[in-house]
Amino acid sequence: MNILVVDDEKLIRNVIKNYLENEKYNVYEAENGIEALEVFKEKEIDLIVLDIMMPKMDGFEVLKEIRKLSDVPVIMLTAMKEELDKLHSFDLGVDDYITKPFSPKELTARVKAILKRLGAKDVYTYKDLTVDFKGRKVTINNKELELTPKEYELLTFFIKNEGIALSREQLLNIVWGYDFYGDDRTVDTHIKMLRHSLGTYRDLIKTVRSVGYKYETNK
Repeated sequence: MNILVVDDEKLIRNVIKNYLENEKYNVYEAENGIEALEVFKEKEIDLIVLDIMMPKMDGFEVLKEIRKLSDVPVIMLTAMKEELDKLHSFDLGVDDYITKPFSPKELTARVKAILKRLGAKDVYTYKDLTVDFKGRKVTINNKELELTPKEYELLTFFIKNEGIALSREQLLNIVWGYDFYGDDRTVDTHIKMLRHSLGTYRDLIKTVRSVGYKYETNK
């Protein structure tokens, strides 16, 4: 897998590159937006880690140009924390964002999760728990569960991000959308409902103290 890391700070590029290369990814670098587009057009890139604040061409402009050519996954890397910037990123077609200062391990986990989703099969199975993504059907021991739409979306999002701690804010933004004006209690209520629906598999959704939740199996 080829990953393009775009950031005007060499130290940050080096840190990300070292972590990703430890996971056997092939990493290309660019220090500004113009160089990023040149590399993207020359190489077969599978995912881009893209900074926003850069000279010559910022990350938003780069993303606009990328989306004219490809739907390659993009993780936006930014020091900005304002919600409007996050909204703008998703409007332009970003797949995920991570805010500086960041954990290289978390960034690597998100890269792996996105690439795993791209190569995911139509059916997920863990013991006798089965999720048919195309049919939007969940069964345990061949018995179909009666999940609400949001329960189903939560479960599939957890499965596709297995092992990653997801905050309540992330779950609200991704599963409910930015136009939803709920709060953390909405997530907690639906997690409680989903756990009840999963029965003996309820413990696959673990509470991460002071963060949120994560889905984890013993595979």
